[in-house]
Amino acid sequence: MPFIDLQSNLPAPNFSDDFLKKLCACAAAALDKPQERMNVVVHPGLPIMIAGSCSPGVVLSVSAISVTDTADKNKQHSAKIFEFLTRELNLTEDRIVIQFHALQPHQVGKKGTVMSFL
Repeated sequence: MPFIDLQSNLPAPNFSDDFLKKLCACAAAALDKPQERMNVVVHPGLPIMIAGSCSPGVVLSVSAISVTDTADKNKQHSAKIFEFLTRELNLTEDRIVIQFHALQPHQVGKKGTVMSFL
């Protein structure tokens, strides 16, 4: 049940429903998870500074159980997600930052309980 949280200073029209579907598909493929288990949120039009510049950019957080817990895994995820974001948003790699968060099953609630019990 991965969570993708994209924050950007790009305006909302850059993030159509089509973009969200493509981002979901990209992240699901990168993390080897089914799309129907993905959770994607986009926050456009935010004041953001990356590396001392307010030029267009993205800060993306990826939180998941079991698939974001090693450097080797995250290196592979990062490459796939960077390729997607640079292509779809016409950004250079220096304008994108990705944070990976390893979640434990007891940290994710669903259906009135936590994933540990599902």
